[in-house]
Amino acid sequence: MIRTLFFYIVLFISTAIHGGASIVAGVLGVKRRSLYDWGTQGWSKWNLWAAGTPLDVQGVEKVPAGPVVYASNHSSMFDIWALSAALPGSTRFVAKQELTKIPFFGSAMVSAGHVTIDRFNRGKAFAAYDRAAQTIKGGISTIVFPEGTRSRTGDLLPFKNAPFGLAIAAQVPLVPVYVHNTFEILPKGAWRMRRLPIRIRIGEPIATTGLTLEDRDQLRERTRAAIEALRARVDSKPSPS
Repeated sequence: MIRTLFFYIVLFISTAIHGGASIVAGVLGVKRRSLYDWGTQGWSKWNLWAAGTPLDVQGVEKVPAGPVVYASNHSSMFDIWALSAALPGSTRFVAKQELTKIPFFGSAMVSAGHVTIDRFNRGKAFAAYDRAAQTIKGGISTIVFPEGTRSRTGDLLPFKNAPFGLAIAAQVPLVPVYVHNTFEILPKGAWRMRRLPIRIRIGEPIATTGLTLEDRDQLRERTRAAIEALRARVDSKPSPS
């Protein structure tokens, strides 16, 4: 209980500092990438430290040089912090379009390079792929959660097509990732956290060069199979102490 209380205190402080700086920078139109990297990575590292959840990361050497699209499972807010802290280079997330309507926060998201997609308008989603592709080609890797929302059971939900259209539009490698233990630490709807190590496993990159939007289903199924394989591998071994 004491650890949970400490975590929420640090979460509030870290969000105020890192989030506040990013919002101010976004409102002022600051384009300096390193500032937003600090905002995301610093925020994440503070929160993981406060929670007492060390990272066990394997497979970083498989990530190719240059920007990529990471596809990961999603069952907890801790996924966001763990991936931001562990994955190399500048990373941003794909978020729902509605978040851009939040005063100040929305403009900060766009300035930082986070990608927004209208999930309910197919035409606008396709247009967003092209805009997002330019961001990725500018050197920023994107993290997507193909399930579209946090799993309430820890099991993989059905994958949506939008993240795979994004990877194809950018013509960059898609890197499958599996995050283990975050559901046990803080599942969706819970407030009391458990102190456990977070295990991140990174798979072999999947090339998208030459693929078209018509290939999204195939890419989706191939990525899901890769994440399932990573999950099976990590579940077969005991968690490190």
